[in-house]
Amino acid sequence: MVRAHRNWERLVRSTLRRAAGQAAHERQGSGIAGSVPPSLGKTSNIDAILQAADWIQDEDPNVARILCEQAYSMAQNLDPNSEGRGVLQFKTGLMSVIKQKLAKRDGASIDRSRDIERLWQFYQLYKQRHRVDDIQEEEEKWRESGVFGANFGELMERRKVFSTLRALIEVMDVLSKDATPSVGRLIMEELRRVKRSDATLSLDLTPYNIVPLDAPPLTNAIGTFPEIRGAISAIRYTENFPTLPADYEISGRRDADMFDILEYVFGFQRDNVRNQRENVILTIANAQSRLGIPIESDPKIDEKAITEVFKKVLDNYIKWCRYLHIRLVWNSLEAINRERKLFLVSLYFLIWGEAANVRFLPECICYIFHQMAKELDAVLDHGEAEHAPSCRSEDGSVSFLDQIIHPIYKIIAAEAANNNGGKAAHSAWRNYDDFNEYFWSRSCFELQWPMREESPFLRKPAKWKRTAKSSFVEHRTFLHLYRSFHRLWIFLIVMFQVLTIIGFTGVPTNLDRFKIMLSIGPTFAIMNFIECCLDVLLMFGAYTTARGMAISRLVIRFLWWGVGSGFAIYVYLKVLDERKKNSSDLFYFHIYIIVLGAYAALRIGFALLLKLPCSHALSRLSDHPFFQFFKWIYQERYFVGRALFERPTDYIRYVLFWVVILVCKFTFAYFLQIRPLVKPTRIIIHLPKLQYSWHDLISKNNNNLLTIASLWGPVLAIYLMDIFIWYTIMSALVGGVIGARDRLGEIRSIEMVHKRFESFPEAFAKNLASPRMKRIPFDGQNPQESNKVYAAIFAPFWNEIIKSLREEDYICNREKDLLSMPSNTGKLGLVQWPLFLLSSKIYMAIDLALDCKDRQADLWGRISRDDYMAYAVQECYYSIQMILLSLTDGEGMRWVDRIYREINNSIREDSLLITLNLQKLPLVVSRFTALTGLLIRNETPELSKGAAKALFEFYEVVTHDLLANNLSEQIDTWNILAKARSEGRLFSRIEWPKDPEIKEQVKRLHLLLSVKDSAANIPKNLEARRRLQFFTNSLFMDMPPAKPVCEMVPFCVFTPYYSETVLYSSSDLRVENEDGVSTLFYLQKIYPDEWENFLERINHTNPSGDADFEESTTDNLELRFWASYRGQTLARTVRGMMYYRRALLLQGYMESRGLIEEDYSLANATTNQGFALSREARAQADLKFTYVVSCQIFGQQKQRKAPEAADITLMLQRNEALRVAYIHLEESTGPEGDAKKEYYSKLVKADINGKDEEIYSIKLPGDPKLGEGKPENQNHAIIFTRGQAIQTIDMNQDNYLEEAIKVRNLLEEFHSDHGIRPPTILGVREHVFTGSVSSLALFMSNQETSFVTLGQRVLANPLKVRMHYGHPDVFDRIFHLTRGGISKASRVINISEDIYAGFNSTLRQGNITHHEYIQVGKGRDVGLNQIALFEGKVAGGNGEQVLSRDVYRIGQLFDFFRMMSFYFTTVGYYLCTMMTVLTVYIFLYGRVYLALSGLDEGIAKQAKLLRSSALEAALNAQFLVQIGVFTAVPMIMGFILELGLLKAIFSFIIMQLQLCSVFFTFSLGTKTHYFGRTILHGGAKYRATGRGFVVRHIKFAENYRLYSRSHFVKGLEVALLLIVYMSYGYIKGGALFFVLLTISSWFLVISWLFGPYIFNPSGFEWQKTVEDFDDWTSWLLYKGGVGIKGESSWESWWDEEQMHIQTLRGRILETILSLRFFMFQYGIVYKLHLTGKSTSLAIYGFSWIVLAFIVLIFKLFAYSPNKYAGFQLWIRFFQGVLAMGLGAAIIVTVALTKLTIPDIFATILAFIATGWGLLSLAIAWKKVVRSLGLWNSVREFGRIYDAGMGMIIFAPVAIMSWFPFVSTFQSRLLFNQAFSRGLEISKILAGNKANVQI
Repeated sequence: MVRAHRNWERLVRSTLRRAAGQAAHERQGSGIAGSVPPSLGKTSNIDAILQAADWIQDEDPNVARILCEQAYSMAQNLDPNSEGRGVLQFKTGLMSVIKQKLAKRDGASIDRSRDIERLWQFYQLYKQRHRVDDIQEEEEKWRESGVFGANFGELMERRKVFSTLRALIEVMDVLSKDATPSVGRLIMEELRRVKRSDATLSLDLTPYNIVPLDAPPLTNAIGTFPEIRGAISAIRYTENFPTLPADYEISGRRDADMFDILEYVFGFQRDNVRNQRENVILTIANAQSRLGIPIESDPKIDEKAITEVFKKVLDNYIKWCRYLHIRLVWNSLEAINRERKLFLVSLYFLIWGEAANVRFLPECICYIFHQMAKELDAVLDHGEAEHAPSCRSEDGSVSFLDQIIHPIYKIIAAEAANNNGGKAAHSAWRNYDDFNEYFWSRSCFELQWPMREESPFLRKPAKWKRTAKSSFVEHRTFLHLYRSFHRLWIFLIVMFQVLTIIGFTGVPTNLDRFKIMLSIGPTFAIMNFIECCLDVLLMFGAYTTARGMAISRLVIRFLWWGVGSGFAIYVYLKVLDERKKNSSDLFYFHIYIIVLGAYAALRIGFALLLKLPCSHALSRLSDHPFFQFFKWIYQERYFVGRALFERPTDYIRYVLFWVVILVCKFTFAYFLQIRPLVKPTRIIIHLPKLQYSWHDLISKNNNNLLTIASLWGPVLAIYLMDIFIWYTIMSALVGGVIGARDRLGEIRSIEMVHKRFESFPEAFAKNLASPRMKRIPFDGQNPQESNKVYAAIFAPFWNEIIKSLREEDYICNREKDLLSMPSNTGKLGLVQWPLFLLSSKIYMAIDLALDCKDRQADLWGRISRDDYMAYAVQECYYSIQMILLSLTDGEGMRWVDRIYREINNSIREDSLLITLNLQKLPLVVSRFTALTGLLIRNETPELSKGAAKALFEFYEVVTHDLLANNLSEQIDTWNILAKARSEGRLFSRIEWPKDPEIKEQVKRLHLLLSVKDSAANIPKNLEARRRLQFFTNSLFMDMPPAKPVCEMVPFCVFTPYYSETVLYSSSDLRVENEDGVSTLFYLQKIYPDEWENFLERINHTNPSGDADFEESTTDNLELRFWASYRGQTLARTVRGMMYYRRALLLQGYMESRGLIEEDYSLANATTNQGFALSREARAQADLKFTYVVSCQIFGQQKQRKAPEAADITLMLQRNEALRVAYIHLEESTGPEGDAKKEYYSKLVKADINGKDEEIYSIKLPGDPKLGEGKPENQNHAIIFTRGQAIQTIDMNQDNYLEEAIKVRNLLEEFHSDHGIRPPTILGVREHVFTGSVSSLALFMSNQETSFVTLGQRVLANPLKVRMHYGHPDVFDRIFHLTRGGISKASRVINISEDIYAGFNSTLRQGNITHHEYIQVGKGRDVGLNQIALFEGKVAGGNGEQVLSRDVYRIGQLFDFFRMMSFYFTTVGYYLCTMMTVLTVYIFLYGRVYLALSGLDEGIAKQAKLLRSSALEAALNAQFLVQIGVFTAVPMIMGFILELGLLKAIFSFIIMQLQLCSVFFTFSLGTKTHYFGRTILHGGAKYRATGRGFVVRHIKFAENYRLYSRSHFVKGLEVALLLIVYMSYGYIKGGALFFVLLTISSWFLVISWLFGPYIFNPSGFEWQKTVEDFDDWTSWLLYKGGVGIKGESSWESWWDEEQMHIQTLRGRILETILSLRFFMFQYGIVYKLHLTGKSTSLAIYGFSWIVLAFIVLIFKLFAYSPNKYAGFQLWIRFFQGVLAMGLGAAIIVTVALTKLTIPDIFATILAFIATGWGLLSLAIAWKKVVRSLGLWNSVREFGRIYDAGMGMIIFAPVAIMSWFPFVSTFQSRLLFNQAFSRGLEISKILAGNKANVQI
């Protein structure tokens, strides 16, 4: 037993040592203090007591033991049976620690009766030692005065002291009963004193978020800011407020306020009140700061600030009341005082803060607020506070959550449960929008208050009955595209009709032609009637709950257009009769013209009143019921979507944009598409009856209608989508012009940075420096002085940027020194530029001097041609003087003065070349460089002697070599100098440089004189260059001026996180794939220079010594961070976003301290000695910036001790301003034994011990995840955000310090003029940082970059349709929080949740802008599978958008031109993409129809028609779209703009050589498949792509599973069409014509079939190919079953692939689409030599008999002998005989009949297509087939088809794998050269390793 106990202690000690080793890089509680179980830590201070014991262990081990024992006692009392998770292990470990402490006493006995006395004595000594009483007096003084004292390091040490004292007091309080009377009395007096007055000990450590409201702590100065004090005073309780009960407790040291009244009256949760109290205080304080900081001793908030906040917060409520025509809860704004305004604002925020999922229902919150505000009025008018009736439960308790929110939540949750995990039809359940739109009519007041449970709104859904929707039903159909954008389709069809009529009849110059042209009237009416019919049909499911007015409008419009279209058709037919009769009676023509003209005039009039901004004010003034009726008929009236007009100038701009596009589009359509088809169409129509080669069923007596359709089909398809081509070209041109106007790309190379660097300080000071920073007085008339000031302002920021680049390992130490800029605050009168501008300039100037044969002026002129050479010479000249004067005294100083006086005189007299011997300059420089080389080192006696000697040698060279002879003699004979030289005193000793300015100057001058190499390529790293180029370029772009930090718009960064990588672990970095390539190896090869810089930074001398990292915990952690900062990790995102705080700290420090007072030299411009330790700057930054990461499952991760939890905790420790929000689940057992779950939203930060400290915990009504995960994750945590703006950041983004400096300018855009409405979302440019990873990553990066720059630039201006695309946009926080949040969360329909924020903002009269002077980093998917999954998700999301009410309303309510912009940049883009693919199908099926029917040959021979320029133009346009040419147009324009023309051309050529066209064609198939499938069947879902580095080989089976149905099946279908067309088509032009006509189709086939293997790492390596084949066959033949996933078995995968067909409508659609496969058999059987020229239908029937026979033969061969063990021999014999008989029958048939070998292959092709059609039908009607017992056979046929398709694809891959050079070429194609070379070496090493093992 003793041995076991010792082993246990040894284990504990080793564990603690390991924990301590980990804590070397963390700030976790040391020892066992960091291991307190949550069940104990939440209800006690055990962890704080143990932490204090660890801290005082060295001071007094006995007291540390006492604390540990007390902690053990507390744990035992809290959980005596050790039932909690981890409690037993904790108590056992703690007991072992106590025993260790006892063992250190060497067996000495312990008198525990004296423990309390020891503790009391230590307590007194500890207070004295750390001057606690003095500290408290100092803190009180600075709180009163507002003068900020100690630095941050001292303050954190004080917090540590107070934390220890707090633990000591708590333990003394418990043990005081055991003390002697005298000691006990002293202890009790001390405890009373602490509780009575000394609140610092107990309250300094009170958890708070930003503002310490419960107690002012020592480390945070924010509470002393006047605006904060004024805001706190504004909400403080006054005598006018209702009286609170006497027993109501006020937490902390604060005074009562209005939030306490609201909490008591409505029963809000305490932490919700705390959270919103801080939110309101910060909102008011920041509003005041923009108006001016209060300067009085008792600061007050201006009435204007309170009114501004009031109107902003309640703006949506005000609009809601006006829309419903109900009275506001206040009579007028002037009638309510400031307290009432603050009460209402606070009430709204408290409702919103506790509303949970109801936050997605903004008008529901308006309703709740409206009712509760009335109750609040009654309370405020009453003398005493009372519980509100609406929130009071039956037992008398009051709870807003239980009584108000929970009933609504239950209904929402019940409806969400009906969606069957997103698989149910959208029309079968109510989503968030349906619930919210209930409050868009006055009928919502039928809900009453308190809410009636029997209300229809709260009625639970019945499973057997479909719940009625609100006003829109998301039926799954393509018809939504027509319904939402019917104006576009009507316009295109009518214009097509017009152009076709002109093509056939000519321009309507006479009445006869004009009558034909009038046929567009019935077309227009019919198409509008179709839209009305769709309105009626697609509203099914909402008629019982929709508003009566909405239904009335549908009926009226249906009748209007029904009658109107009938009338138009009837009258126009009469007009045609008049035309045929040539009658002079034009009665019907006149009626038709009058009606048409009247309607056109009415339509134009309404367009002016409703769409044109200049007339919109008039339309609002026209309140006559008659006018309002027609306005209502013309346009539906919703709460959202009103007044969607723009100011006239903006309107004209985007109208002109589209007019140009439409002119180009219709010109192209007429001359190259329509007119060339007119003549062939006429000829075909009038051809005599053609001979069909098959049995014709449908083409008799219809003028060859199908032939004409096959001719016009591809042209019409391209006509409908080529407007997108013109839009792409136009947007590229306009975007390029706007970008050039905005000065993008002016600085596009590091050389341009060098040339223009001297203009940067002034540009920086004017754009990025606030007025406070520019307050230094200077004489504006002196350019030198002003330049010096600009440089002094610019230098600290530039140096901090360079420092950040060094910290990120983009530059090395040498580059950092060369790039850093002197402070320019010293005595030197010149502007000192960074050395990278001046390096080697001195030596170049010396060379010019040595070659100089002219006058002094000529020499200086040649030097001055290079500005930086002149700067270098001047600085060197004056710096030498400054340094020499600082080193010398007495005679030496006089010598320096004399020399410089003589030289200055000679310069003035233009006799420098006479005074100095310039040939000796190199010698002088070498001597002085030797001197500075000694002075830059630390002083020692030896160095002092050496420096004196070097100075004397310098004196000798200057005096005797450099100076002219006469001057040299004068100085030599100078008495003072001669005497000192003779006595040996001259330069015998020197003053070693101690002044920071001189030390900096010595170091700088030494570098200036010693660096002989040119710094033209500094920095070398391409990313560092790119960042510096963009930053310096942005200095010259237009941006709002920067406000001081204290006046800037406050903002919050918000990042949702689930379970992605936080920080790469050591094992993640070192684990190798099958090629022996680890992530670390990959990164070392991809970023070789950054790896070397990293090793230099951590002083790691062995570049390949990976084992050294394992030995050093600190280095290993740095390695993990280095790798994580190059991946798409949360650590990278957090680091980047925290640059905002770093920038604000520097800016605030510069503004508060003043530039003249501080010396920002290189020596002290560091974070630990400057701005980062300023209390005022830190408090100011906290006031303006917060960062919340919503780690949804952080609580679960902590419970299961997941590595992600530890990494997130590490992020908290390293970033004190970081906050983490998460959902906490508490499970318990109810009174009846049922499981009970409670959910909480929690916010945590790192405490002083490095552990996560809970700030707020707000109970939720239930599981918050009712809809899509990401928006629900955002919604639960958004209550913890602060500020007026919120930037949404994904967890794979990055930021840069130089960009963070510009955030103040960006936020000022909210107050800039950007149209008729202020901005509500600020779009921000992105830089995709994953482009260097691989060629695929480069394609994706360039494509994405063109969209997020040029594309969004045009969307914002001039088109005014930019939406939110989910990345770094900055939201107007208050605007969006009061309107449903920053995303939508309904299941599946809002799968692309982010863009709905843009839709919502636009519909609610927001304004979305785009700004490109600031950028944020963004990671993208880097592997083909990742990219395909991402594009599948986005395409599926767009498919769901087609069905959504948001797209419908925008399509209906935008004016026509803005609607077109919206369409072609959202769902229209994907429809045009799909039309590109459908064009291939339409063309090929049309050609195959002509070929199989025999019409192509007949038409070609009779009409002499073969080639069609219209068809060729259509196919060429399709091909260009297919291969991504038009996708590349904006990309190329962006390259030209930002890189230059030559680089743009070069980049485009490189991309083509890397097969980007294959990638774009493959991507086309991905988008088409998922977009089409989603609209047809649904199934859109979030697809986790994984954001890691793709260095592994993807197996053939995995690629086949992913792309089989989306690409391979369709690619083989197109190949089949091409083969049939090639075999049976009449191609008079020969093979060349066939190739030219079908090249796009063949390219598509190759790209779709082999793209995944071309872009697969090691895709053509023979060994991998063999392994892939084995894996694929195993997967193909493996049986499925319960629990077997598709990754393991073909059968399971096959079942999963059919899951999307769920509905009867889906089965019918699949049946219709599958019928196309039967055309092949029908046509081919009539083309066989066996059938001759017969067209009998019996031939086709006989082919089915042959097919049935083949199926029977297959079944006979498929019988397995294993099933009939007794007859194995007979079965095998029978199968053999059958095979021989079948072969013989085929031979005999070929020999005796007309059947040929080609006929056999043709038959196989026909039966393959028919079989696939039958298979598709069987899958669509799976239940029927299964009931017939045929499902197993169908599945086996499916297996054979997949096996065959796999072999067709696999065979070329295997053949290519035979040639080793193909694999090498592919690696070079996919990756950069360094990695490709490293990969080959790695394979060799892996082979050697294998040989050694053998």
